Amino acid sequence: MSQTQTAEFGKLRSIFWPIHAYELKKLLPMLFLFFLILFNYTILRDTKDTLIVVTATGSGAEAIPFLKVWGVLPFAMLFMLVYSKLSNKLSKPALFYSTIVPFIIFFGLFSTVLYPLRDVLHPHAAADRLQEILPATFKGLIAIFRNWTFSLFYIMSELWGSVALSLLFWGFANDTTKVSESKRFYSLFGMGANFSLIIAGWCVKTLSDMRSRYTADVDSWQISLNWLMALVVVSGFIIMGLYWWINRYVLTDPRFVPLTEQKAKKKEKPKLSMKESFLYLLRSKYMGYIAVLVICYGVCINLVEVTWKSQLKLQYPSSNDYNSFMGLFSQITGIVTIFMMLFVGSNVIRKLGWTTAALLTPIVLLVTGGAFFGFVIFRDNLAGIISHLGTTPLMLAVIFGMAQNIMSKSSKYSLFDPTKEMAYIPLDQEAKVKGKAAVDVVGARLGKAGGSLIQQGLILGLGSIAAMTPYVGTILLVMILVWMASAKALGKRFVALTEEKEKERQQQEAQAAAANLTETLAKNSVQGAEVTRT
Repeated sequence: MSQTQTAEFGKLRSIFWPIHAYELKKLLPMLFLFFLILFNYTILRDTKDTLIVVTATGSGAEAIPFLKVWGVLPFAMLFMLVYSKLSNKLSKPALFYSTIVPFIIFFGLFSTVLYPLRDVLHPHAAADRLQEILPATFKGLIAIFRNWTFSLFYIMSELWGSVALSLLFWGFANDTTKVSESKRFYSLFGMGANFSLIIAGWCVKTLSDMRSRYTADVDSWQISLNWLMALVVVSGFIIMGLYWWINRYVLTDPRFVPLTEQKAKKKEKPKLSMKESFLYLLRSKYMGYIAVLVICYGVCINLVEVTWKSQLKLQYPSSNDYNSFMGLFSQITGIVTIFMMLFVGSNVIRKLGWTTAALLTPIVLLVTGGAFFGFVIFRDNLAGIISHLGTTPLMLAVIFGMAQNIMSKSSKYSLFDPTKEMAYIPLDQEAKVKGKAAVDVVGARLGKAGGSLIQQGLILGLGSIAAMTPYVGTILLVMILVWMASAKALGKRFVALTEEKEKERQQQEAQAAAANLTETLAKNSVQGAEVTRT
């Protein structure tokens, strides 16, 4: 932390709450907005996995790589095209509402219409014929077709994370937050919002455990799903109302967004075509490094995720049990993430700088991912030790994978996301709007799709997730090394660009002060002349 900040807030407050009283008007509603978006994201993330891995007929973890490549990626690209076009025609508030509403409608319809009619809508007969014709290794691809409504739910849930969380919230925050504020605000955004993981995880676990209240002839999973989607829909409406309130009562306050800046932002709105936007991204090394970070994270997390979830399904074959475990997983993730943000995230960024903070996430994945894959590969050699622990190799694999996912996600929220979003702030409006859309939506999906393509090839070539595990571990190591090299290169450019912007800001303030002084002197001169004449 800087000496100025320590003197301004005091030692403890500068660490835990470096906020002025008047800034609460801006900080608290932004925290609540992030809270609700992440609340929905947690519920959807846990539920989508349960639907595809456990609930879907003839499906399992092997369907996830196929779904991310042939489902999520095309939808992400389509969304980017539509979003880019709308960004040139709609105001930012209208663009925000137009993006959120389709999600609310879909998730409301899924639990009330699509899921109850799943047996009618799903083409099981056609899928069975395909399964007879195609090799057994195509089981994952056929499962996507067989359970197309579940697949669509998975796609929309994945897009919510990229669109509502990365694009809409962080884009909104970057537009309304200065670099000096971001160093204090962004870690607090994440820390406060990650309480939502605890609460959402509790909701998922509690609502999934409702099966004990009903007899065997009642579809308890349908009841749990109805409640979960009702929470998502209600939160969606509150998100839109809160966004309206911030624009109406916070961003009109000169203390936060001066009218001169509001006018400047309206003038700066880009009018580029999609082709021009992509050409700009290809020419920008700075944006390219951000894209590499996002893609590498997506590939790495996806490589571990599928292997872990294949173990998880074996341990929890029931939909309610699986979703209940995922709720517990989200709760623990929230607790660890808050600890990381409170004692690690903001302090590392302030004390050690952007580059060190950006490097910690790949280091965490390197250590925890190595431990998980090492155990999965060599657990047969540890049978004696495992038996003394009073558990099973499968349960230990689930625990190792859970620890890896918790640490990777907590480091993402506390370090990766804040540093990535800070990297956008010194950029111009063009890069923030269309460049960010390309990186966060397509880049993130391309990362996960890249990991999925790797896994698809390995599954088709080796026949099972277990057989491909050693190869996945090796590829994970390579991607992490690329990630770390890009973070170092981006760090140098970020520091240089931030210093350049700060100098420009100081020059503008000096010019404005000089102009005000000249104007004041001129007025005084005129007033003096009038007094003399009088």
